[in-house]
Amino acid sequence: MTDVPPPHSIAAILPCTDLDASTAFYKKLGLSVVGDYGSYRLLEDGKGWQLHLTNESPEGWLVPGQNPFGLYLYTERVAELAERLRDAILEREKAPTHKPWGMYEFALSDPDETLVRIGWPSRLVG
Repeated sequence: MTDVPPPHSIAAILPCTDLDASTAFYKKLGLSVVGDYGSYRLLEDGKGWQLHLTNESPEGWLVPGQNPFGLYLYTERVAELAERLRDAILEREKAPTHKPWGMYEFALSDPDETLVRIGWPSRLVG
């Protein structure tokens, strides 16, 4: 992680049950570990995505099938990432699609069933 954060940014802190499994999942999306403090890891892609993973959550925080967390990752590289992760895409099409709300996107589930949507405004897709 850089010594100085961008002038205006946000980073999600995401609880997980297995730091290594979650780290491996997010590495497939292009994030790298930039800080590892045992039970807390900092990941980023060098282009604006920042994510903090922690396994310091209370016991029993995750009820299978009821994870309330979700992330939305904005990127122009929707098609590229979808091709790389095609088998993990949740939608029947196994490909990004243009949604009624104006986004070209697809969805995945991380190892703890956190919903991860990756998208870009349809009007900007070439």
